[in-house]
Amino acid sequence: MQFHIETMTCGGCARGVTKAIQSVDATATVQADPPNRRVEVTTTAPRDQIVAALTEAGFAPA
Repeated sequence: MQFHIETMTCGGCARGVTKAIQSVDATATVQADPPNRRVEVTTTAPRDQIVAALTEAGFAPA
C-alpha cells in the first residue's frame, strides 16, 4: 500500500513514519521517499490500522 505524507520532509521524519508503521506490524517493510513525501508499505495489517498509527504519530496521510 502507498501513502502520501505531506509532513514527511526528512530522514528523521522517515524514521518516525517507519516506527509508527512497525508499531502496528513489526515485520512490515517500509520504503520511505521523503523528497516526494511517499511511503510504500508491505504489511498484512489493515490499512485503517496503519493510517491510525501514522496519524497518532503526527504523520497523517493526505
